[in-house]
Amino acid sequence: MKLETLQSISLAVAQERDLDAVLCKIVQGLVGDVGIALARIWLIGPADHCSQCRLQPSCLDKRACLRLMASAGKPLHSPGEDWSRLNGEFCRIPLGLGKIGAVGAMGEPVLVSDVSLNWTTRQEFAQREGIRSFAAQPLIFRGDILGVLAIFSRTYLEEQNFLWLRTFADHAAVALAHSRAFEENARLRERLELENAYLREEVQNRFIDNEMIGNSLALKRVRETIAMVAPTEASVLIQGESGTGKELVARAIHNGSQRRENALIRVNCASIPRELFESEFFGHAKGAFTGALRHRAGRFQLADGGTLFLDEVGEIPLELQGKLLRVLQEGQYERIGEDLTRQVHVRIIAATNRDLHAEVKRGSFREDLFYRLSVFPLEIPPLRFRKEDIGLLAAHLIRLTCRRLKLPEFPLDDRQIAQLCEYHWPGNVRELQNVIERAVIMCSDGYLRFDDLSGGRTVETAVPLPPTAPVDSFLTEEKWIDLERENLLAVLRRAGGRVGGPGGAAELLGLRPTTLRSRLKARDIRPSK
Repeated sequence: MKLETLQSISLAVAQERDLDAVLCKIVQGLVGDVGIALARIWLIGPADHCSQCRLQPSCLDKRACLRLMASAGKPLHSPGEDWSRLNGEFCRIPLGLGKIGAVGAMGEPVLVSDVSLNWTTRQEFAQREGIRSFAAQPLIFRGDILGVLAIFSRTYLEEQNFLWLRTFADHAAVALAHSRAFEENARLRERLELENAYLREEVQNRFIDNEMIGNSLALKRVRETIAMVAPTEASVLIQGESGTGKELVARAIHNGSQRRENALIRVNCASIPRELFESEFFGHAKGAFTGALRHRAGRFQLADGGTLFLDEVGEIPLELQGKLLRVLQEGQYERIGEDLTRQVHVRIIAATNRDLHAEVKRGSFREDLFYRLSVFPLEIPPLRFRKEDIGLLAAHLIRLTCRRLKLPEFPLDDRQIAQLCEYHWPGNVRELQNVIERAVIMCSDGYLRFDDLSGGRTVETAVPLPPTAPVDSFLTEEKWIDLERENLLAVLRRAGGRVGGPGGAAELLGLRPTTLRSRLKARDIRPSK
C-alpha cells in the first residue's frame, strides 16, 4: 500500500459532499492499490433487521450496530461473487463482537500482519484469495466513533502501512462527518421547503376559521367527544357527509392533544394520482425513478412528532394499504429507492364520507387497516340535522367573506335566516359558505337575497324535517329524542320500510346504512326491510 495512493484518495474525497459518493470513493480508491483485495466501511447506526441477522444471538446491545455502507474488491478465485454488495454475511456486526466489532466499540485499531498465524473467521476465504494481512481502523471525528474502515491485503502490511492507514482514516472520518452535515442541512432545507409549500396550500384551501360555530345539541355532543379523545394518542376516524367540517374537527383534536406544538399535516388522498401515493406518503431517494432528481421527504416524515390527517382515506389504493398499515403498527417505513429503515412517531386522524364497512366487504379496503384507523370513530352530523346553528354560521361566514372582499358587513334578519333554514343543504357547511359568498358578491343594495339557494340546480328534499325552532330557543333532550324518532319514522315510511339500497332510508338521509341501523336500534325502531 503506497502513501501516494492514500493522499490521492484523500484529495478526491475532500471534494465530495454526498455521503454515498464519499464512501464509494474511499473503498474504490483503496482497492485501486495493487495489493488491496477488499476494502469495506461499516458505520454505526440504529439496529435494524435484527430478526434477519445471523449474529443476533451474540448481540448484547440491540440499540445500535455496525452497518455495512460501502464495499469494493477484486476477487481472483471466487467466480460469480460480487464484493460490492451490501447485503452479505457481514452486513450487520454487533458492537464488540469479533475484530471489527471490537474496533467499533473501543476505537482501538487492529492489525493482523499474517492472517495464517492469527485468523479465526473465514480461513477458507483467506486461503483461496491469497489474503496475507488484515487491518481495521476506527473512523473517529471529534472523539465520536463513526464506524470502521477495514482492508484485506494480498501483500503483507507493515507497521508503516498501518500508520499511513491511521492518518488516512482520520481524513476519511472528517469527510464523512462533513458529508453527513451537508445531508442534514439539505434535509432541513427540504423540510422547510415542504412546510412552506404546505402552509401556502393551507392558506389557499382554508376552510372557515378554526372555530366550531353553533349551539345545537348535536354540535355540543361533537365538542364533548373531541374533548374526550383529543388528549389521548388514539387513532380517530371522522365520518360524515362531504362538507360537514371533518377537517375542522381534525384540527380541534390536534389542538387539544399533547402534539399541539408540532405540525398537523393534511393529505387529501382523493387528489393524489395513483402512481404517486407511495412517494407522497413516504418520500423517495434521488434517482429512484424517472423524474426523481433529488431526495424528497414524504408526509409521514413531515408529520413526525405531530399529527397526520388522512382526508378521504377511502381513496387509498388497496396495494398501498399494507404499507400504510405497517407504518401505523411499527412506526417504520422506507423511502422509494432507499434501503434505510426510518422511524416515525405520528398520530393518525382519518376522515371519509364513504361507508368503509361496505368497502371492506367488497374487498376494496383492508379490514385490519379499517380497525387500526377506527380505534375511535366520530360521526359528524349533517347541517340539516342542526338547523338551529344555521343563523350563527351564516352570520359568521358573512363576516369572514366581507372582511376578505373588503366590503362593509351585511346584516342578517329573521326572514333571511328562515329562508336558509328551509333548504335541505345537501352540500352542508361548504355549500352554505358558497351560498353566502355568492349572495355577498351579488348584493347591490345592502340586502342579501337567498331566493335561489340551489344556484340553478334541481334539489330534492329527502323527507319533511321537523319544524325549526327559533334561533334563540332550544329543545330539551326529551323533545329532541321525540323529534328524531318522528323523523326516522317519516323517512322509513317514504322508503317503504327499507334501510339500505337505492331509495332506502339511509340514502334519503345521506347516512351509511350501518349508522342508520344503530340510530334505529337506539330509538327502538324496527324497520320492516
